[in-house]
Amino acid sequence: MKYQSKRKALILLADGTIFFGKAVGDKEGTAFGEVCFNTGMTGYQEIFTDPSYFGQLMVTTNAHIGNYGANNEEVESDSVKIAGLICKNFSYEYSRPDADMGLEEFLDKNNLFSISDVDTRALVSYIRDNGAMNAVISTEVDNIEGLKAKLKEVPSMEGLELASKVSTEKPYFFGDENAKYKIAALDIGIKKNILRNLAQRDAYIKVFPYNSTFEEMKEWQPDGYFISNGPGDPEPLKEAIETAKQIIAEDVPLFGICLGHQVIALANGVSTYKMHNGHRGINHPVINLKTGKGEITSQNHGFAINREETEANADLEITHVHLNDNTVAGIRMKDKNVFSVQYHPEASPGPHDATYLFDQFFELIASSVNNTTLV
Repeated sequence: MKYQSKRKALILLADGTIFFGKAVGDKEGTAFGEVCFNTGMTGYQEIFTDPSYFGQLMVTTNAHIGNYGANNEEVESDSVKIAGLICKNFSYEYSRPDADMGLEEFLDKNNLFSISDVDTRALVSYIRDNGAMNAVISTEVDNIEGLKAKLKEVPSMEGLELASKVSTEKPYFFGDENAKYKIAALDIGIKKNILRNLAQRDAYIKVFPYNSTFEEMKEWQPDGYFISNGPGDPEPLKEAIETAKQIIAEDVPLFGICLGHQVIALANGVSTYKMHNGHRGINHPVINLKTGKGEITSQNHGFAINREETEANADLEITHVHLNDNTVAGIRMKDKNVFSVQYHPEASPGPHDATYLFDQFFELIASSVNNTTLV
């Protein structure tokens, strides 16, 4: 059995509240970010590498983290994207036969500072009641005032543009170049499993940087367009919003997920707002208003679109609603081949209730070939 950390650590929230723990691996370190929590009981590696979590200190509500190790294939990007990890029990040993390494080694390779032995139930309860806020995790337990001063300099997630931090710098291709369809994807924080889901449906994808213009994407002559998930506030993404507007004006198939959903809403004049603590987990209930069926979904977002403005918009229809708080979980344009959802149909981790949305996207593409709009 490997050692258990004895080095003291703390979590200092922006409002001055402090929680204590221990450094994972007995390491010294400090990390800043917005503190948030994820309720998923599995899939920690995929969560840690999800670009949508860039700049956030992740609190995992599951009691044990690391018990099944890490596998090199179970990642959603090329590196860990969270700013730091906060957990209750960190497992230094793992039992899964196909794990490539322990979670500690995986996090060390990504230079991620983590703390454990935290009363995560108390911390999550506090965040739930007081909202997501900036925080710092650190082993500098005797430097509270110094940490407070540095924490004040960390910008708020509201108004923060982060897509440029996680987007590809140059276009790249994914899938079989001889596939039936060509999809142009705007990368504002795209997950690998989204690309897998598109490729599995006989698509060849060209992934474009976050600030690509419609003209640059159109030049490839794609059959459909996709706007990805991603981190930060959607409103500063002026270039992506303008690109979405032009795609919509062209009346070609367009599908958006999470941050992409918000960008499409903004392109239609619907505003967004920062949520109290967001939706992050793999068991969020959603109702499909078109079919009347419920869906258990994977979600990860701290912003949402304004429901009243969406309902008042003559061009939009709400297709999905989150059953916990009645926030908008999906929209479609009434007279365009455009739709989007606030959650993650590709999951990873999470249930597969919503993978039909990818099929719906390709139905739109097939429909557009015949110059018709699906209702």
